[in-house]
Amino acid sequence: MFEAGHETAPDIAGQQLANPTALLLSSVLMLRHLNENAEADRIVDALYKVLPAGRVLTANLGETATTMKFAEAIANELNRNRVSH
Repeated sequence: MFEAGHETAPDIAGQQLANPTALLLSSVLMLRHLNENAEADRIVDALYKVLPAGRVLTANLGETATTMKFAEAIANELNRNRVSH
């Protein structure tokens, strides 16, 4: 089973305050299990570009981005580095 290993955080549910990094890393584990290493690497690379840049971070990381804005930053990075199949 692949899941984000943290509590459900009902106190912030629906407020766009959650950091989706744990969920993304769980998906990376699943992709690696399925031998989809190139796709897993793309997600990790996107995280490693967005997190240190510090421009789009959720409140638990000291900034004000919403969950969706953080996810969009990851998606934008993935789109920038899309590999043709």
